[in-house]
Amino acid sequence: MALSPEARSLAARCEPRVNELARRMAREEFEELPGYAELPDDLKDLEIAATARHGVRLFLRSVGEPDPAPSGSHRLFRERAAQRAEEGMPLHLLLRTHAHGLYVLWQALRDVAAPGEEGALVELVDVLLSWQPGIVGAVTETYLDERSALEAERRAQVRSLVRGLLDGMVPPGHVLLDQLRLEGPALVLALGIEADPGADPGEGAVAVRRRLRRVQTALDHTFGVEVLALLESDGGRVIVPLDCRPPDDLPRHLAKASGCQVRVAAVQAAGPGEVTEAARTATEILRITRACGIPAGLHRLDDVLLEYHLSRHSETSHRIAALLDPVADRPELLETLRTHLAHQQDRRATAAALGLHPNTVDNRLARIGEQTGIDLSAPRGTALAIAALLLRDADRAL
Repeated sequence: MALSPEARSLAARCEPRVNELARRMAREEFEELPGYAELPDDLKDLEIAATARHGVRLFLRSVGEPDPAPSGSHRLFRERAAQRAEEGMPLHLLLRTHAHGLYVLWQALRDVAAPGEEGALVELVDVLLSWQPGIVGAVTETYLDERSALEAERRAQVRSLVRGLLDGMVPPGHVLLDQLRLEGPALVLALGIEADPGADPGEGAVAVRRRLRRVQTALDHTFGVEVLALLESDGGRVIVPLDCRPPDDLPRHLAKASGCQVRVAAVQAAGPGEVTEAARTATEILRITRACGIPAGLHRLDDVLLEYHLSRHSETSHRIAALLDPVADRPELLETLRTHLAHQQDRRATAAALGLHPNTVDNRLARIGEQTGIDLSAPRGTALAIAALLLRDADRAL
């Protein structure tokens, strides 16, 4: 809006006070704001004072024009907001300096106004208040964008370090481990997120990210620390920088957060140097529980000790794995065998899990015995079947 000559004259009388106002804001007025006194002196005397000087001069010169532009120039405000975000100044303190600076400028206008210039003063205050939302919006937007970018960069660096540690690429004692706060024992988890078979296979990336964020939050809440996690749509690996045991209901909490079944394999690491091997063991435990059809839950090495031993490769491994070659092209038979073993060879439980009649289960198991020569009614045959399944799955995972 166009200002009256009286309003422009009043603004012009404040211009000689610009430097004084900027110094007073940076060194006196803002000191009242919570946290401002702790800022470095050079930051106050240089950048904050310069920003205040720019803002005051920008306003006074703009209103001196016949048709002032309320938006002004936000470039310097944005640059300073990005710098403050990088330095870690709280957003509330940054916004308070802008709001209080507005008040100090209003006081200066009021002080130089003469009797009879009340109308001119109202015009200037109207323009001053119309500027504030644009400046606050620009500062807030830039600050949050910068903080978001910095946080994304930090998370990427942490993920890279965690991946290197889990894969054995970051040696024990490496200086980068200080960033992960890994000094003593840790708990290593392997997670398997198992979506409902009827779920939409075309689930979008946004939905997956939301699920993984909820899983991360549930992990942090459960252990009371920022858990170091590499999470993907189907699970991931986790380092808890604590000497602790996972709660037995951890899979249930993670399932509630993700909306999927979650299986968790847990292995203790005595120190950073053992994290890599612990991660390998946890991943193998997870694979074994899946291969054996063990229901999702919390799994430790002792829970699958025999299966773990049977799944180790040796000079005879290929011969054991080959025992199931005659039914390799019959996935329904392999699935029946896997489910039957997971249910302690209970034919009715197997049938219920597969949605079959118990007689159908009997027929399939009999066919497996006929074609492979494995006697599933004998302990030796059961052990061979378990070992063959595990070794075949291990070969496919390579």
